[in-house]
Amino acid sequence: MLWFKAVLTLAFLAVMVGIGVYSRKHSRSVDGFVLGGRNVGAWLTAFAFGTSYFSAVVFVGYAGQFGWKYGLSSTWIGIGNAVIGSFLAWVVLARRTRLMTQHLQSRTMPDFFGTRFDSEGLRIVASVIAFVFLIPYTAGVYMGISKLFELGFGSAVPYEFWAVLMATLTAGYVILGGYKATAINDFVQGIVMLVGISAVIALVIHHQGGLATAVDKLAAVAPNADDLAQRGKELYANFKPGDFASCFGPAKMSLLGVVVLTSLGTWGLPQMVGKFYSITDEKAIRRGTVISTIFAFVVAGGCYFLGGFGRLFVKTAFNSESGKFAFDSIIPQMLSGLPEALMALVMLLVLSASMSTLASLVLTSSSTMTLDIIFRDKISGFDEVPSGQIDDSVAARVERRKVVVMRVLIVFFIVISLMIALKPPHFIAQLMGISWGALAGAFLAPFLLALYWKGVTRAGVWACFAWGVGITVVNMLLGNPINPIDCGAIAMLGGFVVVPIVSLVSPRLPARALDKVFACYSDRREEPYRLEMKTCGYCAEGGYLDPFGIKIGELPMSKVYLFKEQSHKGRVIVACKLHVSEITALTSDERDAFFKDVDRVARAIHKLYSPEKVNYGAYGDTGHHLHFHLVPKYKDDDFEWGNVFAMNPKRKFLEESEYSEMVSAYRDAIGL
Repeated sequence: MLWFKAVLTLAFLAVMVGIGVYSRKHSRSVDGFVLGGRNVGAWLTAFAFGTSYFSAVVFVGYAGQFGWKYGLSSTWIGIGNAVIGSFLAWVVLARRTRLMTQHLQSRTMPDFFGTRFDSEGLRIVASVIAFVFLIPYTAGVYMGISKLFELGFGSAVPYEFWAVLMATLTAGYVILGGYKATAINDFVQGIVMLVGISAVIALVIHHQGGLATAVDKLAAVAPNADDLAQRGKELYANFKPGDFASCFGPAKMSLLGVVVLTSLGTWGLPQMVGKFYSITDEKAIRRGTVISTIFAFVVAGGCYFLGGFGRLFVKTAFNSESGKFAFDSIIPQMLSGLPEALMALVMLLVLSASMSTLASLVLTSSSTMTLDIIFRDKISGFDEVPSGQIDDSVAARVERRKVVVMRVLIVFFIVISLMIALKPPHFIAQLMGISWGALAGAFLAPFLLALYWKGVTRAGVWACFAWGVGITVVNMLLGNPINPIDCGAIAMLGGFVVVPIVSLVSPRLPARALDKVFACYSDRREEPYRLEMKTCGYCAEGGYLDPFGIKIGELPMSKVYLFKEQSHKGRVIVACKLHVSEITALTSDERDAFFKDVDRVARAIHKLYSPEKVNYGAYGDTGHHLHFHLVPKYKDDDFEWGNVFAMNPKRKFLEESEYSEMVSAYRDAIGL
């Protein structure tokens, strides 16, 4: 059956690369490559969040390690991941992150810190922290997937081969398609994960004689001599018979620390928070919250539940040759007796989980370095703007140059993390603990508080950066006297003490600047506004939009729609993302960003249809939402040439196929 595994794996990988090729047209601009044009729906975003969250590190590393330590109570980690790491993360972060990052036009977390606090220093240091500490996380993912593939295909094909193959393929489809390819692949991979984990759990439990029998067997297990000799006396000091099958296990506080790290930690990881930058609207956020939570319950809860039975399959996790626990080998040993066909499904499960996480990590690291350090203030070469004006051709070249640099950095990042994976310093869970501890310890508290509280200061952010990175690095240099997992939890929670204390005793940002930042969801989010939004075609869309328009996509400050009445070929609407009636209700930055979007769409009209003139109309007497009608005019068509265009002459409508062709052409011309 080796051929079956090989064929199934190759077919799966071919689909991934094919999606990358398909998505290439969406990755020509920086917004398209990094954020999918900020136009990614609920299902793709929810699955992208979930698949980036749960990788081989969870399935092979964490599930095996914590299932061994805590037994069935490790399932609480998966439940915590679903409730805290997914549901609450979406409820607390998604809407505010989307609104403020679009308002500030931030594309990355370091860019958010730099713009929100008006500090180039914060932007650069945050970029370095993100790039450096995403490397061990990525190395841990390589290790997890490669170990399982080595088990599936036997020792004839070594671990190193699989690590290099996964790195090459992941780089391939991310370089080709950017975030859009990653999101579509994440959806496909998420389906595989849901089916795979359900099938594996059912078969493993059946192998033990059913759920009740398996639980009874686990209740009879006690820590072995190796467990007690290797720092296990503290963990199992109060162990009672049956603890491995009990609700809260043998070490409640230790278990709580793991729940905190693996659940709350995602709130501060750049590759996770970045998913909220690109989601389309608030309706998609509500749907995505439900989808993501259910996904996490099944995948994370299933993984840790499965790992809880590890002691029924493995006598000891301690490797006497290395003198260390081989937690990473527990899940592979549990699965070694599976039928070949199911083992092939397991390999696809882990491959799906890992490639989605790898894609998210490398895209985050490359975009951070490119946009926040290399190209932050260098928008063109000196010889490109002799007149001192940045024209469209120069701007287009700069955009292409940034995308090229990001693609080069993807390769650089993958090579470094691959080198670590080939000669790893610790087992998988420790690599992830170090990475999560430093990143979430540095970023979580200042990012979350900055979305809600005007009182956060630059000094408070600097102090938290030093705290999160400092405690993690010092602990590592001292030989990890505090377990990296526990240290990470301390770093994260400590940030919520450090930031407020330092912020209260340090200079605040100017009140006018803060009001400008928080304008994105303050006065415009009062109840009358919300009621009006529900019936506004540009906000609610759906049945309110269908009579007159078809959505083309979203730009940083606007939504673009094809007007169904096409007496003037190419007529479109550019509607502001904020529900305001007047231009005067926008801040200066919002106004500039909106008109930049209008200009971008107008150039697409000229490119596609070559009109003699484009008319611009902004009325809104009855529909109180700021929007512009962009109406191409043609001299060879006498209809309304030289006159004001009618709002809806109702004289020319197209077939659905013709509308689809126009929408596709516009998306390409605009760069969505």
